[in-house]
Amino acid sequence: MPIINRFADWHDDISEWRRTLHQNPELQYDVHETAAFVTARLKEFGVDEVVTGIGKTGVVGIINGSLEGGDDKVVGLRADMDALPIQEIRNLPYKSTVDGKMHACGHDGHTAMLLGAARYLAETRQFKGKVAVIFQPAEEGGAGGKAMVDDGMMDRFGIQQVYGMHNMPGLDVGTFAIRPGPMMAAADTFTINITGKGGHAAKPHGCIDPAMVTVNLVQAIQTIVSRNAAPLDSMVISVTQIHLGDTDNVIPQTAMLGGTVRTFSPEMRKLAEIRIKELAEHISAAFGATIEVGYELGYPVTVNHEAESESAANVAAGIVSEEHVNRDATPMMGAEDFSYMLEARPGAFIFIGQGDSAGLHHPEYDFNDDIIPYGCSYWVNLAESTLNA
Repeated sequence: MPIINRFADWHDDISEWRRTLHQNPELQYDVHETAAFVTARLKEFGVDEVVTGIGKTGVVGIINGSLEGGDDKVVGLRADMDALPIQEIRNLPYKSTVDGKMHACGHDGHTAMLLGAARYLAETRQFKGKVAVIFQPAEEGGAGGKAMVDDGMMDRFGIQQVYGMHNMPGLDVGTFAIRPGPMMAAADTFTINITGKGGHAAKPHGCIDPAMVTVNLVQAIQTIVSRNAAPLDSMVISVTQIHLGDTDNVIPQTAMLGGTVRTFSPEMRKLAEIRIKELAEHISAAFGATIEVGYELGYPVTVNHEAESESAANVAAGIVSEEHVNRDATPMMGAEDFSYMLEARPGAFIFIGQGDSAGLHHPEYDFNDDIIPYGCSYWVNLAESTLNA
């Protein structure tokens, strides 16, 4: 299963699709032009069924195989379509034309690679059953994967296994990384609103200073990782927002702090929530302030199923050789809403090497078009091997 030669012939076409998408980034569920672009390409390729509006603005294409047997087998291949609210700073020929928005995570490339695979699969059809190509909105914080699952996508199209792929800066071009079990973390957020008693900065004894509550609480929250979590249980808690005060001679009435919690197990996830709430309550009470804690559960842990992870790794190894596939990749603390699809169906999520580039979510990031043949070949070989097994 080496790189498919056809993708070398189509490389310019697929790169052009990618760059068109890069120039026209859209956020979360507002991916109407992107979804229309995807829909038009799928229809041009002769995809048998193209359904729009799944999970608000998602697109699903169904490609029927030409081989006999396995008519009830359906494998899903997923790409994300949305961009990020980041200002692009590189002057690329295909730079974003939308101020304050850019494809800083490579979803333009993910979409283009899956379109390339759909073109090939619709032309050759050398598989049993059906391939469902899934183009998802709102991966960046909007839980578009959950929206598509909740919209009945898996049952509606009879999807039995589902697979995802993401580019990874720092991983060499022509390599893949995967692991069975937890691959990416759960990501939850918290907001703590503190109410003290404001007053003149020269008379702190007549006030309840929310700044003091904030400082003590930020320090205490870090002890959850160092003193409550077991050393071998991964957890990251980051306070990323602190807002209080407007001038130098006033002790403010209120303060707010917020942040994110990353974990790999339900036990650690629950521990963090309980301890943040307990610390907020007791520290605020110690200073005489009142507190309100908001805690929102975000994307769950992305858990690769063992058999499907092995199958995906075998396909990748068939393309780039075994030595270029890391089958025991280090789990990442980033989160991914493909997790919802893996909760609904068995499957696996794999990283494809992006090479030496700016990191994800960086204003200088750009998807590496050199990886297109590897990604397209992976999708095609994965679909064919899964359905023809």
